[in-house]
Amino acid sequence: MLSLQEISDRLEIQDLFARYSFAIDDRNWAGLDDVFTEDAIIDYTEVGGSRGPFREIQAWLGEAMKKFKGFQHMVATTELKLDGDKATARTILFNPMIMFPDGTEVPGNDKVFFVGLWYCDKLVRTEKGWRIAERREQKSYFHNAPAELAPPA
Repeated sequence: MLSLQEISDRLEIQDLFARYSFAIDDRNWAGLDDVFTEDAIIDYTEVGGSRGPFREIQAWLGEAMKKFKGFQHMVATTELKLDGDKATARTILFNPMIMFPDGTEVPGNDKVFFVGLWYCDKLVRTEKGWRIAERREQKSYFHNAPAELAPPA
């Protein structure tokens, strides 16, 4: 049986992952301050992105996501291992994305593609609640992705 603390931790971490998704989808880069630790390391390289410290990636996201007309980060099914004030998680992400292949917004020329991956996270409890200290994206699949977005083989 789960203790009240474990139930609380699991719900707080679920909310943390939702905050990440809504911050990204709303292009609210400052909202990521309530998701990551100040010294977090984020690694999106397996899916063609960047890797670095939180502030560097936060700024990079603001530029990198401009090429997309829209997207939704839908997280589900988390394998969570709690260990006191630390935890590890592996969470499924389904992410449909829309962009214009040539970079020019022409009605009817948009391309929808799908990203499937897992977020592999190390989490810590802080005085402000649970935060992500490390995040790595592990690729499962890309479907219908434009050639210019193909991640490394």
